[in-house]
Amino acid sequence: MSVGSDAVAAVSQRVEDFLEVREAEAELFGDEAILLHGAGADAVRGGKRLRARFCFAGWRAVREHTGADLTPTDDVLATAAALEVFHAAALVHDDIVDNSDTRRGRPAAHRALEAAHRERGWVGDPARFGRSGALLLGDLLVAWSDDLLEEGLAAADPAAASASRREFALMRREVTIGQFLDVAEESAYVTEADDRHAERALRVASLKSARYSIQQPLVIGAAIAGADATQRAALIAFGHPVGMAFQLRDDVLGVFGDAESTGKPSGDDLREGKRTVLVAYTREALSPGSRRLFDEMLGDPTLEPEQIAAMQQTIRETGALERVEALIADYTRRAERALSGVPLGHRSVSELRDLARAATVRTT
Repeated sequence: MSVGSDAVAAVSQRVEDFLEVREAEAELFGDEAILLHGAGADAVRGGKRLRARFCFAGWRAVREHTGADLTPTDDVLATAAALEVFHAAALVHDDIVDNSDTRRGRPAAHRALEAAHRERGWVGDPARFGRSGALLLGDLLVAWSDDLLEEGLAAADPAAASASRREFALMRREVTIGQFLDVAEESAYVTEADDRHAERALRVASLKSARYSIQQPLVIGAAIAGADATQRAALIAFGHPVGMAFQLRDDVLGVFGDAESTGKPSGDDLREGKRTVLVAYTREALSPGSRRLFDEMLGDPTLEPEQIAAMQQTIRETGALERVEALIADYTRRAERALSGVPLGHRSVSELRDLARAATVRTT
């Protein structure tokens, strides 16, 4: 099985099998519990399964080097599925924090629950119910991810299972800190010198995305396969720069992406006030007066398309977009070099490089 469509299908089926058991449990507790389960199932379905792909890739790279069978076992299948369920939890909470209306072209979880409240004719504030329900939904999804992880690791080698749990736990701690730093930066930036904003944005990108989306899934998969210290270090040296490039590409798409491709309105990061590297580079190049005007517009949820277009033009004219593209290219080169001469399967290394290109050169 490759780390492409076959892996996605296998993980998606593992998720569906898990959801089927959880649905039977929810039915014991009535219609409201079924509503929560359905919202959870909707949150988990869809997406690129990026974390699962990299988990498989790390597992395959170590297994291929040892000449072991590459047919996926339930330990790696369930762990890859657990990563996707945890990611769904992070997205549900992220959409509440950002007050986003959509996710993957559909209503965000809190908006879907808000709509369900209205459709059922319940009393109270539908928006408050939607937010409260989505907070609890995110917690439920975290619990589900733990359940799946433990199901998968139950029959794994004890040492490999222990290493995998440590890496999974590290990922969860780091991404939570990264999410908070991202939120804090929208207010804390005023206390920092303008020339430090890019450095601080890169710190957020490392914790919130690079380690979480690429590096740790790779290392978790490799740990299940029994990776040694050399293999782990090489996958970190590869995964972190790929993850940084992935997040910087995401930042570009958050400003310039097409709504039909990304599932979010064009310029949404500008309306949300995201303090990304792209924004930091833009502000560095502006005069004090222009910087104040840019700051006044950034984070305004009522920005009209014409105002978004004007901010996009400013970002281009300052050279910020060009600088970010150069940084993406530099991170990609670092990742390419990191796998040279490493004791990993040759075919798997090639697949890793293909995954890296897919993650950093994309439109969605």
